[in-house]
Formats: sequence, structure tokens, C-alpha cells
Amino acid sequence: MAHLLLPLALSLLTTVSLSLPTTNNYWRSIRPNPFKFRTEKFTHFQFFWHDVQSGSNPTSITIVRQSPVNTSRPNGFGLVNMIDDPLTERPDINSKLIGRAQGMYGLASQEEIGLLMAMNFVFMTGRYNGSTLTVLGRNPVIQKVREMPVIGGSGLFRFARGYVHASTHNLNTTTGDAIVKYSVYVLHY
Repeated sequence: MAHLLLPLALSLLTTVSLSLPTTNNYWRSIRPNPFKFRTEKFTHFQFFWHDVQSGSNPTSITIVRQSPVNTSRPNGFGLVNMIDDPLTERPDINSKLIGRAQGMYGLASQEEIGLLMAMNFVFMTGRYNGSTLTVLGRNPVIQKVREMPVIGGSGLFRFARGYVHASTHNLNTTTGDAIVKYSVYVLHY
């Protein structure tokens, strides 16, 4: 029986390989530098993220509430907020607007207050106007400084990679409003 398996396997493999199309329509080689990469740059930004949940014009709204089954958990596990938060030069929300943080965050830890952050920093002024950076990572908000990865970007930040450090500047425990200082360190072309 074993001596018949090898010829059968070779026959099947040959049949399959001959029946596959020989054209490479699903891929093609591209020239070595199609994006005209220049020297990689390192850029550091610092700005303030304003998560406003109170008032008549909140920038963060709850889109998924904590399950009634989990209400005994004080950390809010399961809650998800959609954001369109202003990014400013200084902690004062009326200081110069640099851009907006658009995306969502959810309470993803059952043990502590740990957020999953998925957001784009959309720059609206200066040299990077119209460009974005994408942050996707874990934010254990109780820690003084939290690190999250920059996983990409668009515009002048195409192929970006790096990390952010987030530190809470101010948190209003009554309203849930927060001001967080973001220091962004990014490599890009």
C-alpha cells in the first residue's frame, strides 16, 4: 500500500501544477523604488488630546455600553467610545488646534482599566496638513506614562512607524473629561 502512495501523490501534484494558470495576473514585480523613497526622517511631536464627554458638544460618545452581566466589574469592561477629539498645542482647549484624533477606544481588560486605542491623528495645520498617523495599541490608563505603537500613516507619513507616549495631564472624574499629553516619535520618508 505504501509503495502506491508515492506515485499517486506525484501524479496528483503534477496534475494540479499543470492545471494552474501560468499568467501572473495577481502580482507583478515593480521597480526597486516606486515611491521615490528618500532618506528616512525621525519626527517628534507633542500635543494635547482633549476627550470631552460632557456638555452640549461632546467629542467622545459611548457607542457600546457595558453589558448588564458585567455591571459588577468596576472597570467598565466592554464599554466602547467613538472619538473626534481636538489635538491642541497646549493643555488649554482654546489653544492652537493642530488636528483631531478620530477613532475609538474600548475598555478591553477585565482586571484593570486598560483601553484598546484605535485612532488616527489627522493633522490640519502646517507642513503635515492632510497627513495622518495611525495608533493602535493598549493603554493601561492608571500608569503614569503609557506607550502605544504607531502602525502607519498617510500623506507625508506614508510607511510611518514609531510609538507614542501618553500621560494624563488632567482627568475630571465627575464628567469623564480628560486632557492627555501625547509625545509622538515617528520614522517616515
